[in-house]
Amino acid sequence: MDLILCRMARAALNWSAQTLAIHAGVSVRTVLRFEAGDTVSLETVEALRSALVEGGVLFVEMSGKVGVLVKPHAA
Repeated sequence: MDLILCRMARAALNWSAQTLAIHAGVSVRTVLRFEAGDTVSLETVEALRSALVEGGVLFVEMSGKVGVLVKPHAA
């Protein structure tokens, strides 16, 4: 996952950086650093990705490009 996909996923879930930080167990500053393109650990990237997936995001690949979908909530 890269910084653009992270931002897209947060927007799709309507999550703030603070909300993602809470779900991922990292600081808000860490989320913002990652989204600014700064280097963070692989463990941090995985924690962010996992939190977004648990929140309902699907990362999909088509024709070599990756995008973001949000799982519909059960009624």
